[in-house]
Amino acid sequence: MFEDGLQIDWSYILENVIYYGIQILILIIALLIISPIAKKLISAALNKSSTRQNVSEARIQTLEKLLLNAFSYVLIFIFVVMFFGIIEQPIGPLLAGAGVVGLAIGFGAQGLVSDIVTGFFILLEKQIDVGDYVTAAGYDGIVEEVGLRTTKIRGFNGTLHYVPNREIAGVSNHSRGNMRALVDIGISYDDNIDQAMAVLKSVCEEFQTDSRFTEGPDVLGVQAFGSSEVVLRIIGKTENMEQWSAERDIRKRIKEAFDENNIEIPFPHQVYVQKNN
Repeated sequence: MFEDGLQIDWSYILENVIYYGIQILILIIALLIISPIAKKLISAALNKSSTRQNVSEARIQTLEKLLLNAFSYVLIFIFVVMFFGIIEQPIGPLLAGAGVVGLAIGFGAQGLVSDIVTGFFILLEKQIDVGDYVTAAGYDGIVEEVGLRTTKIRGFNGTLHYVPNREIAGVSNHSRGNMRALVDIGISYDDNIDQAMAVLKSVCEEFQTDSRFTEGPDVLGVQAFGSSEVVLRIIGKTENMEQWSAERDIRKRIKEAFDENNIEIPFPHQVYVQKNN
């Protein structure tokens, strides 16, 4: 009982809380059930389409993440509309108010519009797909998600970069076609170049049957003259993303082969000349 004589009808409040609360709870449960089922249906439909139309796995993953993202936004919108319907609040005035607010902030949301437009063309032109190794907006890494607003790139140190699409002025996609494995190795000026090249050729022959290589590897010859070394180069083409492991294995085998043939891999050194007056 308040001083002005007004009395709170707790039974009425409790009845309304229970009435609306049950409906809202049913709505939440329905969305929690519908969401995973719909996501599974989207994934199944895309996988079925990929087998029929021979679409790449990377492209399917890109479209799947995009569709799931869009579905989440639609589901949130439906939830908001139904929630206001349950509490018997007209959504029309809210939408009208949102339109006014949207007009007011529209000039400040140009970046968002630019993100969406750029993201649309990235997807339309198939510039990048999930799983591609790319360089974009100053970041190197593997694409984890391509959205209409942002693109997620996982750096090789584990950092996940969220890149607004409008900042992707240019994309270097390193995952289209075969990759190049390149190994430069230095030998001493005192060593025989022909002998060193023969050893390198024997090493390359060992990797001819390596499944990672699609072409080569081959010895190109003398690449450069360093301050204390003659640089020889090996080059080959590998399957996508296999170039680094192939280069590491070749370097290891070269070191072993050079040790077996007494070929020196020089290290930087300095010569001091002392003058006696």
